[in-house]
Amino acid sequence: MSPSTAPTAELATPAPARPARAARPNGQWAVDGKEPLNGNEKWKQEDGGLSVRERIETIYSRDGFDSITDDDLHGRFRWWGLYTQRKPGIDGGRTAQLEPHELEDRYFMLRVRIDGGGLTTEQLRVIAEISTEFGRDTADITDRQNIQLHWIEVEDVPEIWRRLEAVNLQTTEACGDVPRVVLGSPVAGIAKDELIDPTPIIDAITEKYIGIPELANLPRKFKTAVTGHPSQDVVHEINDIGLVALTHPDLGIGFDLWVAGGLSANPRLGERLGAFVTAEQAPDVWHGVVRIFRDYGYRRLRNKARLKFLLADWGPAKFRQILEDEYLGYKLPDGPPAPRPTSPGDHVGVHEQKDGNFYVGAAPYVGRVSGSTLAAVADLAESVGSERVRLTPHQKLLVLDVPPAEVAGVVTSLRALGLEAEPSNFRRSTIACTGIEYCKLAIVETKETAKVAIDTLEERLGDITRLKPITLHINGCPNSCARIQTADIGLKGQLVMNDDGEQEPGFQVHLGGGLANQDRTEAGMGRTVRGLKVTTANLPDYVERVVRRFESERAGEESFAEWAATADEEALL
Repeated sequence: MSPSTAPTAELATPAPARPARAARPNGQWAVDGKEPLNGNEKWKQEDGGLSVRERIETIYSRDGFDSITDDDLHGRFRWWGLYTQRKPGIDGGRTAQLEPHELEDRYFMLRVRIDGGGLTTEQLRVIAEISTEFGRDTADITDRQNIQLHWIEVEDVPEIWRRLEAVNLQTTEACGDVPRVVLGSPVAGIAKDELIDPTPIIDAITEKYIGIPELANLPRKFKTAVTGHPSQDVVHEINDIGLVALTHPDLGIGFDLWVAGGLSANPRLGERLGAFVTAEQAPDVWHGVVRIFRDYGYRRLRNKARLKFLLADWGPAKFRQILEDEYLGYKLPDGPPAPRPTSPGDHVGVHEQKDGNFYVGAAPYVGRVSGSTLAAVADLAESVGSERVRLTPHQKLLVLDVPPAEVAGVVTSLRALGLEAEPSNFRRSTIACTGIEYCKLAIVETKETAKVAIDTLEERLGDITRLKPITLHINGCPNSCARIQTADIGLKGQLVMNDDGEQEPGFQVHLGGGLANQDRTEAGMGRTVRGLKVTTANLPDYVERVVRRFESERAGEESFAEWAATADEEALL
């Protein structure tokens, strides 16, 4: 073959470069426009959650549960504080296997929104009457300062609203993709050491912005906490916005601004923006932050739709710049952080008010009360001349304005009602979510589990005289309504293997978490030890064992959280 006809090697032609994949839109209204990217966003735009009230009053309460449409039942009802509760008898192993309509009962959990936690005795008595007449005498004080009722039928909801609104209470936006209840200091306006009363701020926010269409379609829920008390008693680090009182060296008393905290399955503590906010600016700043969430929050995926994900991408500096430039129209001055708390924020016990009267803070078992109990508390308060009660973000109840001569009697009478003003460490420091008794998301029971644990630990650990309160938070599922990542001992409900290799209800254990308090400078998440799980039946045994190990190894005044952070894994098992 001649050279002219010899075959030549073909050069490999490189494949054309693949164009970079365009980033998928996150559903940010201010960036991507308002086209809904999932079914939930679609129905919210077509017919917002606030609209369902008219249908409840005119159709569903007349025609009954079976007349409720799916979008209303599993969506818009939440805008008015209504969730279907769990059907009795469905074990936790089936929680993730069944559809909502298979899990739910024909009854509702109803949240009564109590911004700032303040109630008059008249309001408390109305809630109590609703509980006994319509809710089988159920009532729980939640860690959001709400009262939650159960066994509510849709036929009774209009009458319940009528009674609540007659005493200036509401269920508006107690749930849903909206600004939820505003946590406020339970001792606002009465504490001797209060820096500033935040009540006017809370009132301004709720009166102007709750129940308005402008803010009734957020990417997800939005949580608020405002306190003027140095104990920082509103768990601000895990709220979407927190305003914490402090004294600025040049500008006087105002608030340190925190944003974008949240727990659930992807926990993230809020962050300071380094900005100082005056009391007069506070409602405006709140409005700016919630509108940032509305306009820039991620809507495409609901599990990424909380404000904490936006802050993680932006960082505090950009968040503050957007807030000031696009929403406030003015710069906020820089400010220092609030000092470390010097006292417990649960307000349990007897405390003198600035007017010379006293308030008495008492602990039920993990928030579980009843309508009958609430009515008796109203009677007790009025019998000593008080007309005010407060709820706390720690599932506690306070009776205000008790004259000095009546304090001992109030403590004794509260004890007779199952409300302990001189509780054991574990009675004081344990909280629990609703659990499998009523919640469709739960895997395990929580309230009775907590009660058994408290009673058992009181008996077994009474010999440890120097033991400080150790927070024990019990949650029925991974969603952390009971704040498990910020507890000394946090328990996440799941099915676990027992010693016989069989599944039974139990918990994954988190250790050493906490928010800033008198024993802890900064908030921090708990430590998860691989394989550290405990059955419900063995829970008291485990807590006793780890607490005794702590007592034997602690160095001086070392706290449980400090010890748990560095202890050998063997010590924690």
